[in-house]
Amino acid sequence: MRQVIAIAANAFMELLREPLFLLLMTASSVFAVFLASTPFFGFGEDNKLVKDSVLATMLIVGLFASILCASASLSREIRTGTALALLSKPVGRFQFLIAKYFGLAGALSVLTYVNLISALLASRMAFTAYGDADHRALAIYLGAIGLAYAAGAFTNYFLHRPFVSDATFFVAILTTLAFFVITQLPRPETAIYEDHIAVDWRLVPAGILILFAFLLLAGLALTCSTRLDLVATLSLCSGLFLLGLMSDYLFGTRAQDGSWWATVLYTVVPNWQLFWMADALENEKTIPWAYVGHASLYALLYLVALLGVALTLFEDRELN
Repeated sequence: MRQVIAIAANAFMELLREPLFLLLMTASSVFAVFLASTPFFGFGEDNKLVKDSVLATMLIVGLFASILCASASLSREIRTGTALALLSKPVGRFQFLIAKYFGLAGALSVLTYVNLISALLASRMAFTAYGDADHRALAIYLGAIGLAYAAGAFTNYFLHRPFVSDATFFVAILTTLAFFVITQLPRPETAIYEDHIAVDWRLVPAGILILFAFLLLAGLALTCSTRLDLVATLSLCSGLFLLGLMSDYLFGTRAQDGSWWATVLYTVVPNWQLFWMADALENEKTIPWAYVGHASLYALLYLVALLGVALTLFEDRELN
């Protein structure tokens, strides 16, 4: 157990030291807040357009991060010989693979947390075309991002610590503080209608469901990375993601009609629509926490099967 914790912590820190991870996290969170400061002229649906756009940004960025981080965490170590050196010690392949996934899941959780903070802030900052953007909130959030980078540069220069990982932690901490500060400030009177001022906490279960999609795709990418390099993993996972988005249409109706091949494919191909619940937030509706629990059970069972396949492929993989 101690070996698993050590490898998972090391994999987690390695992913947080990836410049691409920091870039994706910062760009997606800033873009979400920027969307809330842009007039949409949505005929009264401006707030809904902001929420849908923010959740879509979170999903797309997280999906790419899941694949890229999984490939960086496993296939690169196999290629460079790091995995062989580690497995020469008293560490089994099962422990190595599970620890890598735990580290990957931790990094994706940090990414989702920062993006969820920006999504909640965007739900408060959204305004109609007849109002004004909350420039003060935008300045505070961008200031928090800039201060996080400055703090990372300070620790790197004076304390000789890694810049990227420190900046990532500072972004997570300071954006959280910025969120609490902004929510305590009064909104501009002309920013938006009074009933839309509060933070839309319904985005929390929607964000958790998107995290489940990330964790599931990370397991799929980790399975592919046991045999394939980055480009092949990215291509295969992207194809399965697009196929899973159309799973209900391609296989679901035929499976209900009794087609055996459609039933098999409908079971094997992950249904990503189960984790995309932006439409459920219309007309003041909420996502039941019971549904979140059922979705987590689906993701867990599917993930156990994926990691079993990954272990089978990794057991006889030549690491020389």
